[in-house]
Amino acid sequence: MTKRSILKVDDPMSHALPLVQCACRLAGPFGFVDEGRAQLSRRGVTGAVRRHDTPALYDWLMDVLSFQGIADRVAKQYLRAHGNVTWTDAARALRPRPDCPKLGGFWLFDDCRYEKGSATCSEPSHIAGCPLPRHELRNGRLNQTAYSLFLFMRDVAGGDFVGWIERQLADCAGLPEHERLTAMRAALVDPLRGVYGISDKVTTMALSSLLLGAGRRRRYWLEVGASFIVVDTLVHNWLHRTGILARFGADHPYGAACYRPNGCAELIERMAQRIDARAFNPTFPTAFPRFVQLAIWRYCSEGGLDACNGNRIHDLAPCDNVYCQLRSRCDRVTLHKTQQKHAILAA
Repeated sequence: MTKRSILKVDDPMSHALPLVQCACRLAGPFGFVDEGRAQLSRRGVTGAVRRHDTPALYDWLMDVLSFQGIADRVAKQYLRAHGNVTWTDAARALRPRPDCPKLGGFWLFDDCRYEKGSATCSEPSHIAGCPLPRHELRNGRLNQTAYSLFLFMRDVAGGDFVGWIERQLADCAGLPEHERLTAMRAALVDPLRGVYGISDKVTTMALSSLLLGAGRRRRYWLEVGASFIVVDTLVHNWLHRTGILARFGADHPYGAACYRPNGCAELIERMAQRIDARAFNPTFPTAFPRFVQLAIWRYCSEGGLDACNGNRIHDLAPCDNVYCQLRSRCDRVTLHKTQQKHAILAA
């Protein structure tokens, strides 16, 4: 075997790309952009973006956030029974000068610690006049999120959330091409980290949906929305089990490392740059990291193909599914090698 052929076999990208392309063919959500646009249009979000209607966008975001950390069915039932906080509710509650100093502005709303069950907070002398307990949300964290998000959109975004997005993106437009998209994503996600109770995962999903679904005629929106990547345990574990992480020298535990250099998100982005997504849907952008990530997730998830997850594969053993269509290329790496060693030693 020649040196050239050895390098070709050992090239991690040559191993990874066929696996990812196959996942895209088998589980890719080919219509998810059109479906997302239709859903946002039905919800009035598309029109709200066109009108710069921040109250309507706030109401939509609050509904999205209500599904965080709980089964969709449970969240829907609770919302139907109890409703949600709207922009009008929060604006009306804060129109008179609030008693609590934390409600004086976004930068003051810190360490509220309102708890629904115990009806306590960090400012007990003001809780009688506080508007947060008036809303029958699922837990006190959501009450805090509702007012934190309202104050962000009012104070940081100046009451114009669409305008804020466009300013944030425009500020990064002059950067070199290889830095621009990363900077644009950060320009949106980083400030929103200051909103209480919103995870990066949910922020990323919501922004991607908004930019892809309602930004067809807005500069940078589609490009940035298509570039967002959400890494959950299913996506991370698939990259591990297939051997992609190991071959790139990128082994790491699930968590913050997934978004660091040479982590899961960066590897997916690099692979997506080599896959022409127009082969799956001619209306897609050429490079479509969000589509690639969703295809991997759908290949694994119980609600998708249910092919690669903890219910199908024991964490302490290699995958033994002889019917998996990726089997001939997959390295079938054990998920928890350390636990496996400990189990052997204990035996």
